Amino acid sequence: MCGPGMDEEFIVLTWSSLDYNGTNEIAVGMGREKLNIGLTGGIACGKSTVAAMLVRRGAYLIDADRIAREVVLPGTPVLKQVAERFGADVLLPDGSLNRKRLGEMIFNQTSARKELEAILHPPIRASMREQMAALELAEPDKLVVVDVPLLFESQLSYMFSEVLLVYIPAALQLKRLMKRDSLTQEQAELRLSSQMPIEDKKLLADIIIDNSGTLEETEKQVEAFWYRKGLG
Repeated sequence: MCGPGMDEEFIVLTWSSLDYNGTNEIAVGMGREKLNIGLTGGIACGKSTVAAMLVRRGAYLIDADRIAREVVLPGTPVLKQVAERFGADVLLPDGSLNRKRLGEMIFNQTSARKELEAILHPPIRASMREQMAALELAEPDKLVVVDVPLLFESQLSYMFSEVLLVYIPAALQLKRLMKRDSLTQEQAELRLSSQMPIEDKKLLADIIIDNSGTLEETEKQVEAFWYRKGLG
């Protein structure tokens, strides 16, 4: 996941309304259920920790945040489109994207945000489809984990066989976020307000890993999930 600050806000804005037009572009057409899960959580819930546990057991990880960054690397057609629409000042001297500047330009600007999404979302979707399909074809017996930060907010559950939520109670989430990012309670609550409440996400998930205890306790839950999937 990305770090705190404007860069995180840019990622949130990028993913906040990712629209797949109600079509399961990945699962349809292959004639069998895919061995994949969507992995999600909330800020400071420990999603990256659980992702690492799954990878250590042999799962493949597709990171949606990483894809969002890769499509706007220097020299890419997508970055060129962004600069043409929003101006050369969204580029840093080395030609990379100035996420802070772009985030400021689209903050609370619905029209500008939608224009940015229209540029970014098609290549992000295409990369996710390609990576999932390639892994599922090459290693059909391996679990493919797709880490999507705002999976429920973006209504992407249909893309996956199951959705796994990394969960901690809301009060603990606030406490951990304040400690992790050195935020005041007000600042942390504002950050959390950009996402669906964790208790609401809990109601939507197929699988829940409770990360409110020790790492050992979380590891045991991940191990139990792994064996339930027949992967052990």
